[in-house]
Amino acid sequence: MSIQPLLDALGIQEDAARALADDLRTQITELQGRLREAETHLEHLAITRKTVTVLVDRLPGA
Repeated sequence: MSIQPLLDALGIQEDAARALADDLRTQITELQGRLREAETHLEHLAITRKTVTVLVDRLPGA
């Protein structure tokens, strides 16, 4: 009995698992970038809200 077919099948599964892992790493990298952008945007919105609140408090009749 030859174990070569078994080794070939394992090689195919390893290649598929490696490709999936590579794809997931790529997706994670892209998502980390998008998360950084979203967090930066959120920070800017918080700063804008704080600035507008301070300015409104300084308006006459506020």
